Amino acid sequence: MAKKSVRVLVVDDSMLFREVLVKGLSSDESIDVVGVAADAFEARDKILELMPDVMTLDVQMPKMNGIEFLKKLMPQLPMPVVVVSSVNDIVFEAMSAGAVDFVAKPTQQSGEALQSFIQEMTVKVKIASIANVSKWKRAYKAPSTEKDLSRAVQDRILVIGASTGGTEALYEVIKKFPRDMVGTVVVQHMPPVFTRMYAERLNQSCAMEVKEAEDGDMVRTGRVLIAPGDIHIQVVRKGNSYCVRHVNSEKVNGHRPSVDVLFDSVAQSAGGLAIGVILTGMGNDGAKGLLKMKEKGAKTIGQNEESSVVYGMPRVAYEIGAVDVQLPLKEISDRLLKILRG
Repeated sequence: MAKKSVRVLVVDDSMLFREVLVKGLSSDESIDVVGVAADAFEARDKILELMPDVMTLDVQMPKMNGIEFLKKLMPQLPMPVVVVSSVNDIVFEAMSAGAVDFVAKPTQQSGEALQSFIQEMTVKVKIASIANVSKWKRAYKAPSTEKDLSRAVQDRILVIGASTGGTEALYEVIKKFPRDMVGTVVVQHMPPVFTRMYAERLNQSCAMEVKEAEDGDMVRTGRVLIAPGDIHIQVVRKGNSYCVRHVNSEKVNGHRPSVDVLFDSVAQSAGGLAIGVILTGMGNDGAKGLLKMKEKGAKTIGQNEESSVVYGMPRVAYEIGAVDVQLPLKEISDRLLKILRG
């Protein structure tokens, strides 16, 4: 029995770029581009007519931009959307509005750049086709700063790994952290430049300081360090503290930064003083590293299937015995605080 093709609607106001996307995506035998649209209103009609599995959506469009379209579409008809955008932080508005993932438009028109773009788009369309968007909704709350944690977090460290769907999942977790939360290090699979933009956006809306991790940055109370795109990071012990180290080595599990590289280093440097969390994402990155952390005495948490956009990384971690407990996304922050308070 032949595997069902992913039915895709391409939405972009540029006829040339629509043609590039249609030709590129159609070259993969498991993808069927069922329609195209030049603006949000045409896209709305095509969605109702064709009921595609996935939509690719340009952000900058006439009549109604992609962000406003998403805000209107998702509460009424949730569907997996991969956003196409220039390199700027508007993609995070798209993720907040319900997009599953994004791909940056190529800045060069060379054949190599376009081929790389199509390869990335093809992979992300396939991942989006299995994403869980049925429970999508926006839910922003003011971060909590209650109850002193300063003694409880001494010598402790929290590490989090995520991929597809992770930008919103991480926000859901981190926004609830108090200002004196344990030092936290995060790997979110994301291209260079976007990791810095993402960290800056989190920093503006969370009680903790959030920044892109620089080589040598100290992991300290009240700070979240986000691994930069295309660079592995490790946590190393420095006296009674921890710091991050950049590692320019080959991709691991197809990713750089890799969650496994971070988790492996924390297993060695922090042992039972660490807490590891693995969130939504495709593939198996982080599972083996989380198991090493658990074997060294760390507490470990995995996001459950129902609340994951893609139940891949948490599933593999759970199946190999790396996860102490699986939880809905909205309960993870409270459980972390409960662990730290003993």
